[in-house]
Parts: sequence; C-alpha cells; structure tokens
Amino acid sequence: MAHLPSLPAKATLLDVFKAFPETNRPLLEFHEALLRGPSPFTEAEREMIAAYVSGLNGCRYCYGVHTATAERLGVPQGAVAALLAGDAKADIPAKMRPVLTVAAKLTERADSVTKSDVDAVFAAGWDGQAYYHLVATVALFNLMNRLVEGLGIELDPAYVGVAAQRLADRGYRPLIDMLG
Repeated sequence: MAHLPSLPAKATLLDVFKAFPETNRPLLEFHEALLRGPSPFTEAEREMIAAYVSGLNGCRYCYGVHTATAERLGVPQGAVAALLAGDAKADIPAKMRPVLTVAAKLTERADSVTKSDVDAVFAAGWDGQAYYHLVATVALFNLMNRLVEGLGIELDPAYVGVAAQRLADRGYRPLIDMLG
C-alpha cells in the first residue's frame, strides 16, 4: 500500500511519476539516455543489470518489471533468477560475469569494489565507457529501488507484462511523454 496519501492505495510507479513530474521528467530522461541510448551494453544487458540490482535489493516491483523486460529483449528466461539464487551455471555470458560481480559489490557495499574487480571488467573486453554505464546503471537502480520501497509501491503481477512490453518496445520515452 502506498505510503503517501496523495497516491492511490495500489499505486504504480507511473502514478508516482505523474504526481511529481518536476523531478521525475529529468529522472526518466536519464533512464532513456542510459538504458536506451548509445552504449557498449545492449539494451538487454542493461535491463539485466537493472533486474539483478533490484533483485539484490529485494525490490520485487523493479525486479519483476526489469527481469520481464530483459527477457523480452533476449536475456534467457530464468537467467537473472538463477544468478540471484547463486547458480554458477546460470545462463549468463562469460563477458557479463565480472560486470555483474561489480554490480553486486556496488549494491551491497559500494566501497568493496577493488582494482582487481575493475580490471576483470576490462579484461572481459569492456572499455571505460562500459564501466561508466555499469556504475551509472547500478546507481540508478539503487535509487529507484529505494524510491519504490520507500513510497510503498507494490508489485501487481498483472502490471508486469504491460510495463515490460512497453519498455521493451518503446523504451522510457512514452513515460516521459505521459508527463506532458
């Protein structure tokens, strides 16, 4: 149940965006630029990072929407869930494993990322721009997870498919457009 009386009891994140457009419009512009703009990571990989961070944070809403989005964009079904369960054989490309290690460390304890963690990302073939996009995506979803949980936004399983399809098909631009 939403914690703000000005929101519907079963508010979605879209309700929050509409209630506070002055701060959410630039936030959504950042989503669009980071998650759909040019990047060394594919859209699917960026959504997988978002889903993984959200799962680590226990944010069911963001985990559900971004896992479904990542899967619609080509991440193997169940791969993020397997990774979160500690399955060493999760269907995750080897090139993404050091990326997700850094994502986990930044999420769980930001000061735990070491030079060897960063070097492993570079050794996997990623460059400085990729590393920046990784850190920015992790930071964005740590923010989003805290907004969702702090405002009491709950997962509606029926909404997951609708939101994931919209994000997979059109990115974040339609959300920005809904704010006027």
